[in-house]
Amino acid sequence: MSTNVLGGSLQVCSLAPRTGFYRNGCCDTGGGDFGVHVVCAQVTVAFLEFTKARGNDLSTPMPAYDFPGLKPGDRWCLCAARWYEAHQAGVAPPVVLAATHAAALEHIPLAALQQHALDPT
Repeated sequence: MSTNVLGGSLQVCSLAPRTGFYRNGCCDTGGGDFGVHVVCAQVTVAFLEFTKARGNDLSTPMPAYDFPGLKPGDRWCLCAARWYEAHQAGVAPPVVLAATHAAALEHIPLAALQQHALDPT
């Protein structure tokens, strides 16, 4: 079982839309996950615009990849580096700590995640 950033069992991030590198609803990671999709975030307009401007459009559906496109309020497993980049730019979306994989801590200080937490720490 995977561990979250709080040291507990990794919780489900979203089943609608179904997220995660493995599309199992959880922000699990593994050897093939070069983007390290481990931060469970509730996306915002500001974040969606920010990541689109950086070349990763998460708003537009891409049926070929079974990707529905995200709208504000959706939860999604984000790449740790992109979330931290957004944090540094002041547009990081809120995170669900219980559903954020412990591997995020290799890229993001826990204090930064806690600053944007939707769930109590």
